[in-house]
Amino acid sequence: MTEQKPVTEQQPMTGQRPIIEKATAPLDDFRMADIDAAGGKGAALGELRRLGFPVPAGFIITTRAYRSLLAETSLGAALDELLGAASEEEPDGAAIRTLFAATAMPRSLRDEIAAGYAALGGGAVAVRSSATAEDLPGAAFAGQQDTYLNVRGEEDVLRAVADCWASLWTDRAIAYRRRQGIRPHEVAIAVVVQNMVAAETAGVMFTAHPVTGERNEIVLEASAGLGEAVVSGRVTPERYVLDRNGKSLSFTPGGSEVVISAAESGGTREGAGRAGTRPRLAPDQLAELAALARRSQEHFGRPQDIEWAAADGRIFILQSRPMTALPPQPQKLNAFQKKVGPFFVEMFQERPYPLDVSGWMSRGILAMLHRMAGSMGVVFPGVGQLLPEEDGVVVRLVPPVPRPTIRTLAAPVSVVRRARQFRTAEWTRDPRFSAFLGRVQRLNEQEPALLHWAGVVGMAEDCFTTMRDITDLRISYLPGIFLPQLRLRAMLLLLGKLKLASALVAGAETRTSQANHALEQLADIARADPALVRAFDGVNEARLPQLVNQEPAHAAFRHAFEEFLAEYGNRETVSVVLSSTPTWSDAPDVVLGLVKTMLGERHQAADQTGAALAELKRHPVLRFGPLRRRVLAAVEDARQGMAFREDSHFYATKLIPPLRRAYRDLGRRLVDAGVVDTAQDVYHLRFEELASIRDNDDGGTLPPSVRERYRPLVLARAAKRRELDGIPLLDQALLFSGKRQVPGALVSGTPASRGRAEGPVRVIHGPAGFGQLRSGDVLVCPYTNPSWTPLFQRAAAVVVDTGGTGSHAAIVAREYGIPAVMGTGTGTKILATGQRVVVDGNTGAVLPAAQDDGA
Repeated sequence: MTEQKPVTEQQPMTGQRPIIEKATAPLDDFRMADIDAAGGKGAALGELRRLGFPVPAGFIITTRAYRSLLAETSLGAALDELLGAASEEEPDGAAIRTLFAATAMPRSLRDEIAAGYAALGGGAVAVRSSATAEDLPGAAFAGQQDTYLNVRGEEDVLRAVADCWASLWTDRAIAYRRRQGIRPHEVAIAVVVQNMVAAETAGVMFTAHPVTGERNEIVLEASAGLGEAVVSGRVTPERYVLDRNGKSLSFTPGGSEVVISAAESGGTREGAGRAGTRPRLAPDQLAELAALARRSQEHFGRPQDIEWAAADGRIFILQSRPMTALPPQPQKLNAFQKKVGPFFVEMFQERPYPLDVSGWMSRGILAMLHRMAGSMGVVFPGVGQLLPEEDGVVVRLVPPVPRPTIRTLAAPVSVVRRARQFRTAEWTRDPRFSAFLGRVQRLNEQEPALLHWAGVVGMAEDCFTTMRDITDLRISYLPGIFLPQLRLRAMLLLLGKLKLASALVAGAETRTSQANHALEQLADIARADPALVRAFDGVNEARLPQLVNQEPAHAAFRHAFEEFLAEYGNRETVSVVLSSTPTWSDAPDVVLGLVKTMLGERHQAADQTGAALAELKRHPVLRFGPLRRRVLAAVEDARQGMAFREDSHFYATKLIPPLRRAYRDLGRRLVDAGVVDTAQDVYHLRFEELASIRDNDDGGTLPPSVRERYRPLVLARAAKRRELDGIPLLDQALLFSGKRQVPGALVSGTPASRGRAEGPVRVIHGPAGFGQLRSGDVLVCPYTNPSWTPLFQRAAAVVVDTGGTGSHAAIVAREYGIPAVMGTGTGTKILATGQRVVVDGNTGAVLPAAQDDGA
């Protein structure tokens, strides 16, 4: 799916249209390009009227009128003073609204509004706020500013307009804008005045299902009287689910708790409703509403949230805005996607930012996968297929289906040739590896603050170029990962010992196991400092770095800790595919949390690898010396292959720290230019957008045009990202719903490391919770990566929502001899911290301890 531009960019303005200079103008004169003058609601309604939609006639009091009020009265200076005094805090909305109430509208403006009202016939009207930041993708601003219905008479209309202006500064509107990252001075307000529709029935309509995301369904809610009862939540509306043609798929009667209607003297009145089971809307009305919904969505290019009303046999459209917080279209996965899905869910636990996707992923990690697959004659799906976007933000994860080509037929020849030429046990002696480390060192020595903008972008590009070195090595030594595995499994199958395969290859020494050992040494050093042990026990993990750095008494630990970060600080905390998340060096509190866990006694677990090797050696056939040497050599080759997989992953992450330093510097410069609010916000931009920016001749500042072009884009993408909070990239029920459930189990999954263990559950959702694990706990987590594995030295067992037998968690669990159950899908939701369970790694079951006879 290609990126859709925000509504504000669909029709860029090359210059101001004359209409923007007016204080009022008929609704028909506006279009979507006029958001700056008409606000989001007004611009959309004007566009719909111009297209022939049944939108009530009206006029718009533009943002120029609002700005004129500020400029021509003392209100503007007083407002500036209050906003300046607020500084970083939220402005005092009550004080601002008091200023508006005390300010008289200039006579010329009163006359122009009165003339617009008279042109409508001087009857009942609806007066509705239309801010410049509302009804946009990711930021609906629903209900944040005020609306006044059934307003009658010139004075009441003028009062309602003034109240709409003041409603820009209600506490709820201020708080909402702050959450959206919109600064107080960046917003203005227009007011829409339309002929009042005395609705007999009214409500809302969504052109896609707001809960499931199904794009082929229209959801319509209705109630008697004005739609205010529905949008304010005062009534339980009757609910229709329609197909695209308006045919009813389901109907749910409403509660009819209250009916809001127009009062004869002006304003609204409330009365009790009458509940019923029959639909209020006839089939022809449903068909008409569905047709209007389709037209609106087709025109605006995205699903719409529409307010409508029915009166005197006619349907009216009162508002149409982009739907927010809409889940993606439900996926249907094939068997292969269900198989590989857990591994990709494990990698994408957080929604990638635009810079993640366009930078480190597209030019680094995924480029590696593409080239590795290509070396086997296989086409790996592009990033747009793997991570579809809307408005520049990733909305879903689609498990990839690699596609073989005619070149795949020749892959075996290439694989055998590479396996003979490149031995994984010798990969670190390859001259290309030394060259790679040299380039990484040079990148680490660069100081981005001393470079021009283009130089910092070039530093990031050098990171991507250097990634090709490790990719070349992976392509050369790739057969050394899986061919020894196949050879060993074939031997074990003939020996009747295939069950030992996973445990046998788990004993290789890797950079991960070395890091875990180094953490144990850090814990030993900490134990020699009783004051530090007490601090670890009593201080929150977030404060530990400050304590370690500032206390002279902890110098020995501090020195060892600095050496550890210098060696292993490139390790990712969340996922190797995300450059937006911190490394261990960026988040020392995460590492110190691991050390805190290590201070507990090591949980004694079975040596699965040693036991498996001993069992293999006892096989009668292996008494024959040559065969014994050949089988044990196959075990060692398989271990070396797994070590290469792990260690090449580790060295690839050596590029993340210099890349993050370059990004941070670009973010700092964007903050100085007013484009973003924090340096981290640089991740809302794409790499190619950053590369297109040019700084001023002084090399240190950016021209104002950069802010004008990119700040709206950053705000729109940030808003879109927030609206997707809580919506998973991939519904795990699609992956795990059909899996076998062990009778009596609390949760079931894939058995990934043998054995049984009992202990209290400790649910840890992310690296910030590492320090919570206690020796003997059953670690229950949503995902793992290498940074989690030190916890396995203290855990009694591990239960993971995602992953499979080849995941890092499964491999390391086998190394440490603890049971592991992967791919439960719901472990973190069903199991609770403190709950005592038995983890059976043989069957993939987590059982309640009290009900387990074998415990």
